[in-house]
Amino acid sequence: MKSAVRTFLWAWTILHYSAALPEITDGEFIKECVRGHNEARSSVSPPASDMLNMTWDEALAITARAWARHCVYEHNSYLKDVRRVHPTFSSVGENIWAGYPPSSFHVTGAIKNWVDEKQFYNYSSNICTKVCGHYTQVVWGSSFKVGCAVQLCPNGVQGTSFASKEGAIFLCNYATAGNVNGRQPYTSGAAGCSRCEGTCERNLCGNQERDSQKSYNWTPDWDPAPTNPINYVTILVARPIGLIATFIAAATFLPTYAQEE
Repeated sequence: MKSAVRTFLWAWTILHYSAALPEITDGEFIKECVRGHNEARSSVSPPASDMLNMTWDEALAITARAWARHCVYEHNSYLKDVRRVHPTFSSVGENIWAGYPPSSFHVTGAIKNWVDEKQFYNYSSNICTKVCGHYTQVVWGSSFKVGCAVQLCPNGVQGTSFASKEGAIFLCNYATAGNVNGRQPYTSGAAGCSRCEGTCERNLCGNQERDSQKSYNWTPDWDPAPTNPINYVTILVARPIGLIATFIAAATFLPTYAQEE
């Protein structure tokens, strides 16, 4: 009995905390999101002559987090009302990924899932043979800001095959929006920013003002965040202490109880 309880507590602890997902302020998470997009953008085929360098945008990440909290695998219904999804940009695009279990989420893997759609896209004819809109948004030449968020969905992600199981949903929002009907995602030509002004690095066009980071005191009015936000100190400190106490109690109390029986 003692061994069974110990195994249960160990397994529960591992499974519970392995589902921890990064916040939108996590520096490494931000770097991975930006790097994953720019790596795909700098290596398009045919090469691009006007591909803008993509950098992080705080407000887009706030929007992505707010919609991810709905735990629904469908596009943000407020995207057409741009002032409700960003305080300054004139248009915002979006990509969505969902997975089960939550531990299956990795930034690079999710972005690769989108980029792999390039096999279904023909640049010359600008036609998709299957779903490829995630890919074309990732490599949309004039989209230069990105903000992403990942959300744990304990009751599942609605609209998926695992809607009744604990899962994760990952969203990225883009500005300005890509996937404009009838347009190719970028202009092909000599690689190396031949159609751009400013700096050029890794075939991406840079601009100091455009690439600068801005801070926003802004939250969407449709954000379903609870009025009493989660106390992460309690989760990360108090809960583990409680588990340790429970484990100690189980290890010391159960033998005595068994002897009394």
